[in-house]
Amino acid sequence: MLSIPRSLRFTTFAVSLLLATSALAAPPSDLDARVEAAMQEYGTPGFAVSIVEDGEVVHAKGYGVRKLGSPEQVDADTIFPTGSTGKAVTTAAIAILVDEGKLDWDDKVIDHLPDFRMHDAWVTREMTVRDLLVHRSGLGLGAGDLLYVPRTNRSRADVVRALRHIAPAASFRSGYAYDNILYVVAGELVAAVSGQSWESFIRDRVFRAAGMADSVSDETARFANPNRAHPHARIDGRVRGLGTQVVLPEREGLGQVAAPAGGLSSSANDLARWLQVQLGQGALPGGKGKRLYSEASAREMWTPQVLTPVRAYPPPISEMTPQFSSYALGWSVQDYRGVKTVQHGGAVFGVLTMVVLVPDRKLGFALQMNSEDYPVLRGVMNELLDHYLGFPKRDWVAAFGEWNTKRLADGVAALDATTAGVRKHTEPSLPLGEYAGDYADDWYGPIAVAFDQQASDRQGLRIDFRQTPNMAGTLEHYQYDTFIARWDDAAIEPAYVTFNLDAEGKVARITMKAVSPLADFSYDYQDLLFTPVRGD
Repeated sequence: MLSIPRSLRFTTFAVSLLLATSALAAPPSDLDARVEAAMQEYGTPGFAVSIVEDGEVVHAKGYGVRKLGSPEQVDADTIFPTGSTGKAVTTAAIAILVDEGKLDWDDKVIDHLPDFRMHDAWVTREMTVRDLLVHRSGLGLGAGDLLYVPRTNRSRADVVRALRHIAPAASFRSGYAYDNILYVVAGELVAAVSGQSWESFIRDRVFRAAGMADSVSDETARFANPNRAHPHARIDGRVRGLGTQVVLPEREGLGQVAAPAGGLSSSANDLARWLQVQLGQGALPGGKGKRLYSEASAREMWTPQVLTPVRAYPPPISEMTPQFSSYALGWSVQDYRGVKTVQHGGAVFGVLTMVVLVPDRKLGFALQMNSEDYPVLRGVMNELLDHYLGFPKRDWVAAFGEWNTKRLADGVAALDATTAGVRKHTEPSLPLGEYAGDYADDWYGPIAVAFDQQASDRQGLRIDFRQTPNMAGTLEHYQYDTFIARWDDAAIEPAYVTFNLDAEGKVARITMKAVSPLADFSYDYQDLLFTPVRGD
């Protein structure tokens, strides 16, 4: 709020400043044209924008099509998977339970989930509800994601039990490393404390209470809605992001098990309601004093808990490098060119989302797209921020496009450098049939390597991740005892598979590593260590 000085000599200045601020309090006049031009340039199928100013929805609109090759248009009621922006929704569910006195942010997790275990017994005893939500557990980046990426036949309880076998990468509470698996635990916590499933709690106590009529918390409901966006990506180039835009399988996401970390779906209209709740510090829009959660919980969720590393962006996007960056409870808190923002991105394979709040300006907006064309999403985001914050107009889509082109080129160059020294004419140490067998990793579980004697030379091995449906493929010889897993599902990142032999010439263990230097961190192949499953 502006405080107008009593002195008359400042009155003219104050009024003109108010008028200037008021002029900015509207969406850009060329927003539709800008979004459509960016989509056309990058071949983005569909997009949606929601904007809330001073508690009012001023824009909620869809653009483009729900699926390439189909005529159905994206509108304000089209639902998109929202990825990790849903972490704030799981946190809000916990806030509701805190307000009801059923738990506290600093309760020990094990007091509510007796079967909960981390790798270290001391960490198990000390881990709090707050710790689940702020990425300071000591787990490595994306640790355990292959338990449910790209899909799984496990239960949520199975994932929680597997957690005890994942070794930490750092000391407890010593720093920041983004994870999804502890939000899966948070979903189990909501169920244990509330007495109802996480899905039904989110549906009844968050979505319905907030008037988010289209939003869903489970895959069955999403697939039942014909007005949904389909995922798209470019996967036929040297690295993901290059090649032809294609429709991905709809189930190419985290799946229902990991939904508390990023498995919700919402429309532009519903995200506008969510923005209103956030900017209202938990107050329901038009609710006549009714609240989703308390002001105290709202403050708690936006209070920074752990510093996150500030990465200096290179030209041409260097000016957006933040001065500070932190993680709160389900939200990132950082500045944009000196102005505090509360935000979170979301990525489910083939879909991107961004939710941005500028509390001091009573501004919030959400962007959704059904492809992985990051320059479009982030470019439009920065152009909206510049517009509302009064910075000079700039073509941020082009700037991010230049940055992304270099990123992809660097990825291809790194891939070429890796393969330049490969011993192309080496032979495996063993006959292919001797690599076959059943193997298991402590946290992932079982895989099978099978040998097909009828297959062509050096192409007879197959690998099957048994608890990940449709994650099977051919092992193509690379060099020595290393093969490349070429998955039947081309959307899954290929991986190096190295068989390590013992002194007797038998397979002692299998290690893995993503082939692409740009592979998503959720393909945490490097954390796996498979050993033979010996019969009794």
